[in-house]
Order: sequence, then C-alpha cells, then structure tokens
Amino acid sequence: MSKKILQTPISDRDLEGLSVGDVFYLNGYLITGRDDVHQRVIKQDLELPVDLRGGAIFHAGPIMREREDTPGRYEVISIGPTTSMRMEKYEKEFIEKTGVKLMIGKGGMGPKTTEGCVEGPAVHAVFPGGCAVLAARCVEEIEDVKWLDLGMPEAMWVMRVKEFGPLIVSIDSKGDNLFERNKKLFAEKKLPIVEEINRHVDYLHGPKT
Repeated sequence: MSKKILQTPISDRDLEGLSVGDVFYLNGYLITGRDDVHQRVIKQDLELPVDLRGGAIFHAGPIMREREDTPGRYEVISIGPTTSMRMEKYEKEFIEKTGVKLMIGKGGMGPKTTEGCVEGPAVHAVFPGGCAVLAARCVEEIEDVKWLDLGMPEAMWVMRVKEFGPLIVSIDSKGDNLFERNKKLFAEKKLPIVEEINRHVDYLHGPKT
C-alpha cells in the first residue's frame, strides 16, 4: 500500500480526504509553535512573522544546533511533540486568524479545536511520542527562525520536511474527534465490567462469600 502524502500548501479539498484514524505523511513546510506563539497571536494580538495560510504547525520544542560551517544557520538534533491540549484554549481562534490547515502534536485536543477544524476547515494529527530523533530525520533543512527571543523551544522554526510522519488524524474537518470518541467507547465498556467486579468484591473486606 502506498503512503498517503499531504503537500503544503494544503487545500480544503486535501482535507476532505482525511478521516480520523487515517495515517499520512507531510511534504513541504512545517513550522513549530506552541504556548508562547499562541499567546502572542491570541492574547497579545500580534501578527505572525510567518504566513501559515494553507500551512502546518507542529506543537513541539526542538533542540537545534548552529552549524559550524555556516554561522546563523541551524540543524535539528531532535524534535519531539508537545502535548497539544496545552493549546486547546487558543487553537480555534488561532485557526481563524492564521488560516493554518494542519496542527500536529502529542495526544488529542478538545471541543473548541474540533469546532475550529470544522469552521476552518483544518485537521489535527498526532505524531507518536518518544520519536524525536525520527522526526529530526524527516527534516531536510531549517530555512529560518522567527521569534527566537522566546528561546529555542518556543521559537518558530521554519523547516522543510519530506515524508514527515507517521501522522494519525485525531480530529478531521467533519468534526469527528478520535480521542473523544474513544473516551465514550471505553467508558461504555468499563461500566458492565465494574458492575461485575462489584458483584464479587467488597472493597473493605475482600471477596464476597
């Protein structure tokens, strides 16, 4: 089976073909940005120094190293995903203001982001945690860095990537949220199991006789 690859700039039509649980890869440009970037854009109402329309943002705090052969240029050492839920309170407005089409991070996001993905439209995808070095290998070039005054992990690193992934769709543009769906599913499965355990166990005195 061939890999499903998304190319920036990402169109609305590209997103129509993605549903929760789908696995895909990204070619083109990927820009890092997490808490401080979102706060500057939403709370401080600052304009982004990078055009994210049709673009992809990675909730991540990378480790970069300045290249000895080219001062002022950087190479990526590792780039692990940050928990996306930290951006939940900003993401819907961030999508509206920037036109970003793809958010990538660790774990799922909540109802506000889901609304933003429908209205955008946009998609949230999960990059597997613990694979920071693998992510770095997908970066072809660090082309620029913005807002470096925020510090290395919080700055916006403009990266050109090839087959960045695997990425798993957790919120699609139709409003389906994989993590929220699974929470309900697991809760439903849990109830009869707990009831059956309670029939046989007294938590204060051990097994019922």
